[in-house]
Amino acid sequence: MRPSPGRASPLSFYERGETSMFACRFDQRFSYCLYVPARCEEEDAEHPLVIAVHGSGRGAQRYRKEFVDLAERNRCIVLAPLFPCGIIERGNLDNYKFIKFHDIRFDRVLLAMVEEIAERYTVDVRRLLIHGFSGGGQFVHRFLYLHPGRIAAASIGAPGRVTLLDPALPWWIGTRDFRQEFGVEPDLAALRRVAVQMIVGADDAETWEITMTKDSPKWMPGANDSGATRVERIKSLHDSFTRNGIAVQLDVVPGVAHEGVHPALIGRVKDFFSAVIRREFAARPG
Repeated sequence: MRPSPGRASPLSFYERGETSMFACRFDQRFSYCLYVPARCEEEDAEHPLVIAVHGSGRGAQRYRKEFVDLAERNRCIVLAPLFPCGIIERGNLDNYKFIKFHDIRFDRVLLAMVEEIAERYTVDVRRLLIHGFSGGGQFVHRFLYLHPGRIAAASIGAPGRVTLLDPALPWWIGTRDFRQEFGVEPDLAALRRVAVQMIVGADDAETWEITMTKDSPKWMPGANDSGATRVERIKSLHDSFTRNGIAVQLDVVPGVAHEGVHPALIGRVKDFFSAVIRREFAARPG
C-alpha cells in the first residue's frame, strides 16, 4: 500500500484483515476496528471506505464481519466505529443516535476516525459509503443531513425514531431548528446527489422499544406521528425525502423482522453499495 501522508511505518499484523479495536485519538472514549483486504495493501489507488454503524447492542465487530465479502469483492476498506453506552450519563443507550450529546458531536468523532485512518491507509475520504441499522439507522440519516457532500451512498436501516426532512416540524422530529442545533441548514442540492437506500424488514412490527411516552428521553409532542412501527416510520422518512426531490431506493424485505444481520437484509445493503462502487469508483485501476 502506498504510504499515506504522515505514515511512518509499515502496517502491523493487527492493522491488516480484521484489525484490532483502536482508540480514536480525537476522543479516546470512542474506538473503531477495520477490515483491510490484502489486495488493498498492494495498490496505489484510493480505496472506497465503507462505514458500518452499530445499533444499540454495540455489535461493531459483528457488523464489520458482515461486510468482509463486500470488501474483498470491491477492494474497499470497512470501518466499524464503537460508541459505547453510558458516556457521561450512566446507562444511556442513545448518545450517538441524535448526533449531539452534551458536549459531544458524534459526527465529528466519526469524521476524526476517517481522517485518522487516512494517515495509515489509501482511502477515499471524500466519498464515504455509510450504513447503519436501528440505532445506527438513526445516526446515519441525521449524519447525512449534516455532511451530504462527504457521502457517496447512505443506507438507512430500520430507524426507530426518524427526523423527517421537514422544516415545518421542530428538531428532532423535523428540521426546523437544524441551524440552531448545528449551525447549518440541510443542503438539499447536495442531498440530491447522494445515492440513498432505506431498508427495513417487512415483519419489523414490534413497537415496545420505539413508542415514546412523556417519560421517554427525547419526548416531544409529535414524537410518534411518523408511524407506529419501524416500517411505517421509514416510509414516512422516505416520503419526506421524495417530497424534497431526493431519489431513494426503498427496500422492504419480505420475511425479515428487526434483524440487521439477516442475510436477506444485509445482502441488499451490500448489493446497493456494490452498485454504487462500480458506478462511482469505476476509474480505479485493475
